[in-house]
Amino acid sequence: MAGLTVLIAGIVAGGFVLLGSAGEGEQPVSAGATAPVPVPGSPSASAEIVPDPALPSSPPVADAAVRVTPPSMMAIAPAPVSADTLRAIAALKNVREVAGADGGAVRASGRGLQLLAVDPTSFRSWTPKPVADKPEVWSALARDEVVADSGTVDRTGMVLGAEYQIDGGPQVRLAASAPLGLPGVDGLVSIGLGRRLGLAPGVVVLIHTDHGTADRRAVGRLLGKRAQIVTVGAARTPVVAPSKPASTSGLVGRPGSYLELYQRAATTCPGLSWTVLAAIGQVESGHGRNNGPSSAGALGPMQFMPATWEAYGFDGDGDGEKDIWSPYDAVPAAAKYLCANGAGRGGDKLRKSVWFYNHSWSYVDKVLGLAGAYARRYP
Repeated sequence: MAGLTVLIAGIVAGGFVLLGSAGEGEQPVSAGATAPVPVPGSPSASAEIVPDPALPSSPPVADAAVRVTPPSMMAIAPAPVSADTLRAIAALKNVREVAGADGGAVRASGRGLQLLAVDPTSFRSWTPKPVADKPEVWSALARDEVVADSGTVDRTGMVLGAEYQIDGGPQVRLAASAPLGLPGVDGLVSIGLGRRLGLAPGVVVLIHTDHGTADRRAVGRLLGKRAQIVTVGAARTPVVAPSKPASTSGLVGRPGSYLELYQRAATTCPGLSWTVLAAIGQVESGHGRNNGPSSAGALGPMQFMPATWEAYGFDGDGDGEKDIWSPYDAVPAAAKYLCANGAGRGGDKLRKSVWFYNHSWSYVDKVLGLAGAYARRYP
């Protein structure tokens, strides 16, 4: 139960306790090399390079088959909540789904961090659809790594891929971030990691309602006088008019295959062949099959370092966000990065631009050789 009081206070206040940051972790540049722009990162060690490549026929990002039931209310109980109490809450008017989670506060690098410990399989439906559809979030939890709320990352400058020492506990790796939408919650961990961190079992209750809201007083009676209850999501956020669908806006849009995505993205850099983008996508992530983080901290299907993304991130689908994990943004960002280093001029300039992407001439030869194979397969 250690740290539970801190968790309650943080949630009720709606504030965040900061996690200490580590170094940037940029990939080192070879001795004597001078790069005009930061280096996106190294190719994935597990990427399979084939001499006659085939592009995936499925869309770059497939909708996850998850029926989301985001919470409209979150409660923190002073003691573990029994299954009978959860069933009693589920029987209240307007309540459609109820789930429990572990929770508590830890100290990382001497600062407080408020966490929920969840089963990634069952908890996925309790997150907003954009979060449920992020495979890197759920794979990180399955690996016993930390997923931070994106607001916490923005405010603290936390570094994805960095490791943090928990006071009196293990080192943990910050592997992903997402807008969790849970007031006062800094991040998620797996149930197993939560137990190693000493989080309190079964003290957090999430409640989903289809229509209206649950009776707070009835929930409070079931959980006890010391329970703290907060409203979550749409019930506490003003409703805004929907934006224009992302699939009809942006320079690249949301094409139905990687082939079309690479082809569209290449048009943002006159003179750059789409095959170069396809080759980099294959080397770096296997066309989105292994999005990292890499050992150097590179992220997403085109393996950008976060500092490079700050300078070259691109809103390719027009949804108002530059998402390092989205191929619709990352592929045109790679075209932008290559173009800034002269890729559109071909020849030696193209070779040098690919070298700037990763400081290795063997990498350049691999990418351009693979680009030639794409050109032969997709004339």
